[in-house]
Amino acid sequence: MSSHLKIVHLADVPEVIPVLEQLFAQEWEPYYGALGPGDAARDLAESCQHDELPVALVAIDADGSVAGTAALKTQSVGSEVAPGPWLAAFVVQPDNRRQGVGNALVGAIEREARRLGLTSIFVSTDAAEGIIKRRGWRRVGAAVSLRGEVAVYSLDLSPSPSPGQ
Repeated sequence: MSSHLKIVHLADVPEVIPVLEQLFAQEWEPYYGALGPGDAARDLAESCQHDELPVALVAIDADGSVAGTAALKTQSVGSEVAPGPWLAAFVVQPDNRRQGVGNALVGAIEREARRLGLTSIFVSTDAAEGIIKRRGWRRVGAAVSLRGEVAVYSLDLSPSPSPGQ
């Protein structure tokens, strides 16, 4: 599945925002649902950028459908634990889960963070811990979300020193 994915900036495909709004409301109902305080349309529109945070990426499958999304943001659940920036708004369509989409999105966010010159990034998660651990992120704490406790992880993006340095 992941070999047929195309990962692009949300800024390049803003027409998918309504699909992502529905996915956000479905996945994070306490926050983005009808009674929640969140505004998915606003948050997604703010992430339609290329070179500054917040910036969102979208995974598009071989059929041209949205398979998932992830963003780099200055704050997220867990901001009281670590300073950020954050891998956030990370969600895969239910029909696309366990097919490599999440791993592809996290890898794309890691590359995007490096491209933007970030030296570390954080994530708070309960559902994606397997992906995060396999990619070498280090647990640094825990936080509480509207759905309960989540683990907070960090990834060091600073370049490794060359041998002899």
